[in-house]
Amino acid sequence: MKLVLLSLLAGSAAAFAPAGTAKTSTALNGALANMEDLKALAEKSNPVLKYYDPLELATTTIWGETNEATIAFLRQSEIKHGRVAMAAFVGYIVQSSGAHFPWPLSFDGTPFPGGNSPPEQWDALPAAAKWQIILFIGFLEWFSESAGTHYMRGGTPGAFPKFSDHGELVPHPVPLNLFDPFGFSKNKSEEAKATGLVKELNNGRLAMIGIIGFLAEQKVEGAVPLLKGVVPAYAGEPMAPF
Repeated sequence: MKLVLLSLLAGSAAAFAPAGTAKTSTALNGALANMEDLKALAEKSNPVLKYYDPLELATTTIWGETNEATIAFLRQSEIKHGRVAMAAFVGYIVQSSGAHFPWPLSFDGTPFPGGNSPPEQWDALPAAAKWQIILFIGFLEWFSESAGTHYMRGGTPGAFPKFSDHGELVPHPVPLNLFDPFGFSKNKSEEAKATGLVKELNNGRLAMIGIIGFLAEQKVEGAVPLLKGVVPAYAGEPMAPF
């Protein structure tokens, strides 16, 4: 949980810069987006607020890159952190209900910690278990940056490479891909995919607010009035993985 939150905070500023494209060909074929693309998608994702970039992130450049490459970086950041936040938000609710895998936590028969809030459950994990999670996430991050056409070089922001297309980078055979493992989306129309992207962006933005709201209320009672008395207090440090 804490690792998820660290990743979430790293891209929180980018979450408020509209990301994506309005033209289906641009969004799905990986062509680098421009300002007009961002404004068009911003209006689709929020017809009331429309384009909103108070930090002017979309007009700057980073690391000596072009503005188009910078926009691609921001798009990737928002999509990725939105996905992490959605997983964290759902995971928080599931963990709070006491649900866990039916087998023991470790080979010595140690059970999963129960009766605690998600941050306390993370604290109760042995160091070896934490490292397994951290290293697995690190592998996924490395793979997404190394395989295929990079999103800052004409690749599609948010598109996770297929394991099956890059077997030389995977240490052992993987039967399913991370994204759409059963191929449900491969026959969707371009229009349906573009609509799905807008929904994903909006859900991810809301999830970022939601998971931080849970932790803020756990750490400071009354920080989120609607959650007062709903989530238990947490005395630990939610931003420290160990």
